[in-house]
Amino acid sequence: MQDLNVTLIQTKLHWQSTGANLAMFEEKIWCIEDPTDLIILPEMFNTGFSMEADRLAEPMNFTTFKWVKQMAKQTKAVVVGSAIIKENGSCFNRLLWMRPDGSFEIYDKRHLFRMADEHDHFSAGKQKLVVSLKGWKICPLICYDLRFPVWSRNQNVDGRPEFDVLIYTANWPSPRVNAWDTLLRARAIENLSYCIGLNRIGVDGNGIEYLGHSVVIEPKGNAICELEGNEAIRTITLSKEDLVNYRKKFPAYLDSDQFEID
Repeated sequence: MQDLNVTLIQTKLHWQSTGANLAMFEEKIWCIEDPTDLIILPEMFNTGFSMEADRLAEPMNFTTFKWVKQMAKQTKAVVVGSAIIKENGSCFNRLLWMRPDGSFEIYDKRHLFRMADEHDHFSAGKQKLVVSLKGWKICPLICYDLRFPVWSRNQNVDGRPEFDVLIYTANWPSPRVNAWDTLLRARAIENLSYCIGLNRIGVDGNGIEYLGHSVVIEPKGNAICELEGNEAIRTITLSKEDLVNYRKKFPAYLDSDQFEID
């Protein structure tokens, strides 16, 4: 049972400036002092949460994609975060899960934030992603997905939970930070999994404030790492032994409802 080292990078973003953001994150990544298996970046880490999708979108295998690939290779860690990607004439808020060997997975944000008209500028994803890392099953999601527990429900697959860690990479605004704090704990408790929320800080080009509150929560709902509202780079170790032992003592997943999502 291998533990998993996860690094959270909570920071401000340069508004709609891919070059500035990639340079800034590269500097922060090289400030990581502890060994890590997974580096988590915010939602739309290269632009901020912008609806100028047609102007800011990049194709796959372009600047941001190549940068993520380079960072994963050089750090020997998986790098994950979302960016605006254009494919087949549609724009997606696309999460990139990049491995050190250059192989990757993608997840397109399912729930688009209509209060910012995200649904008018982006196409919604249709497929949830569960990936493997060091024997862990991980489900990475994006921001507004947090409000929809059915999409993230940990189902019983062959006698065990489908995943061990939920990740939400986000640009979650300050007026609703209480919902962020509360729902992340709920997702950990109901899914008997670790739950990680990585949010940005600062003010974006639309004058919207972000308070961070990035957090790592263990399956009982207790925070084992809280970043509050400051610039921070933090590496935290997730214990596989603790997770397995808790699930043995409290195997609520065996009584979960089985269902399919269209």
